[in-house]
Amino acid sequence: MSTEPGLFIGLMSGTSLDGVDGVLLESPGDAQPKVQAHAALAFPAGLREECLALNAAGFDELHRSALAARQLVDLYAEVIAALLHASGVRASSVRAIGAHGQTVRHRPDLGYTVQINAPALLAERCGITVVADFRSRDVAAGGQGAPLVPAFHRAVFAMPGVDVAVLNLGGFANLSLLFADGRTSGFDTGPGNALLDHWAQRHLGQPYDAQGEWAAGGVVQADLLAQFLADPYFSRPAPKSTGRDDFHPAWMERHLRTLKASLSPQDVQATLAALTAHSVAQALLRAMPGVCNLVVCGGGARNTDLLSRLQQMLPNVTCLLSDDRGIPAEQVEAAAFAWLSQQTLLGLPGNLPSVTGAAGPRVLGAIYPA
Repeated sequence: MSTEPGLFIGLMSGTSLDGVDGVLLESPGDAQPKVQAHAALAFPAGLREECLALNAAGFDELHRSALAARQLVDLYAEVIAALLHASGVRASSVRAIGAHGQTVRHRPDLGYTVQINAPALLAERCGITVVADFRSRDVAAGGQGAPLVPAFHRAVFAMPGVDVAVLNLGGFANLSLLFADGRTSGFDTGPGNALLDHWAQRHLGQPYDAQGEWAAGGVVQADLLAQFLADPYFSRPAPKSTGRDDFHPAWMERHLRTLKASLSPQDVQATLAALTAHSVAQALLRAMPGVCNLVVCGGGARNTDLLSRLQQMLPNVTCLLSDDRGIPAEQVEAAAFAWLSQQTLLGLPGNLPSVTGAAGPRVLGAIYPA
């Protein structure tokens, strides 16, 4: 835990591309950090589509990504203004903003990860020091650059003498494993909401399947699920991380084409939900067989069908939302990057080599002074 108190802002726009979440985090020294305010803004449709397009090679990518980064900072600045207004806090009282940026490429196997962002512009706009580019230093040290949230999860969700796992259900799912003996591990398990959202948008015309109601009415197709789960990623040992570079609509369509019979879109949605639940549950039971408690956060924590599937696969595990542990599910990742910005300013490591596989602890991020 950090030892110097202060107020920090964290901003997160994850792989679900649904919008920006921001929190004002009070870090009171040795006590547990507390969220003082939360604000969120949806992505404009054009920015969402551009960020999706930038996940693949295309025309004039450098120019387009620079313009998208400026649009993203416009959203960031609005979220920050809303946080300051809601809390009555002045910008001068905030020590730093942790701005993760929007991941458009993640290839630690090739030594790079790319988050579009314009942190210098954000510092100029808001008059607050900005910390950004958190993942690159870990990748430079031979790590995956992800997940970076397990250290924060241990600070806020660990329980003495008990094995606790924390599941973040964003566009992709990741686990933090907080062992009773003090060890911490973690990794990406595979798809979370990303493929579910894509399929709902395509067939329902909605950005997501609200509470998983559509998936709940479908029938899981065992052959398709087995094909999905045969992907080598799921059996690969940690440390590991993934994203749209590995699991994307074309990956899904390739598996659908191999089936002799056509499937109803609703049954495909049910099977995609089963893919997320199976890949999480299987990974968790392999990595932490003595797990007693699973704390779930991220936007997918509001997917009632998905949580029901998880609980069925984990009958001996108590599954609860992070809300019950003091931080609403949508706020956890933004809070983590606020906390990581504090680590950076204090010159303290933000990564865990046991999670990312980096050569050692590293101070993460680049600092853009106010």
